[in-house]
Amino acid sequence: QLQASGGGLVQAGGSLRLSCAASGRTFSNYIMGWFRQAPGKEREFVARITSSAYTTDYAGSVQGRFIISRDKAKNTVFLQMNSLKPEDTAVYYCAATMKWTLNQFQYDYWGQGTLVTVSS
Repeated sequence: QLQASGGGLVQAGGSLRLSCAASGRTFSNYIMGWFRQAPGKEREFVARITSSAYTTDYAGSVQGRFIISRDKAKNTVFLQMNSLKPEDTAVYYCAATMKWTLNQFQYDYWGQGTLVTVSS
């Protein structure tokens, strides 16, 4: 029901835009989040956005570099990633929840993940 895309290989300092398209149901009333899991590490919170898109929140490690947004008409959430660093290398997942939470276990729906690789 959530399909993440847009990952790829990019050099440090470059940009990528991830998309998360919903199908089968509308997620317009859901809070949407992005998480990532680097090799050998646990999955961590990256960013989240309210259903109205009025409020966003970011992990400290991406604050000022990443921008989360959503297009409710297209049932799609985006993650614009700028000034990428090698430590941003991870599989990125989008997820949906009805709670304003950082806890991944309180997200009800997950996309399959898209791999972002940042070379130095």
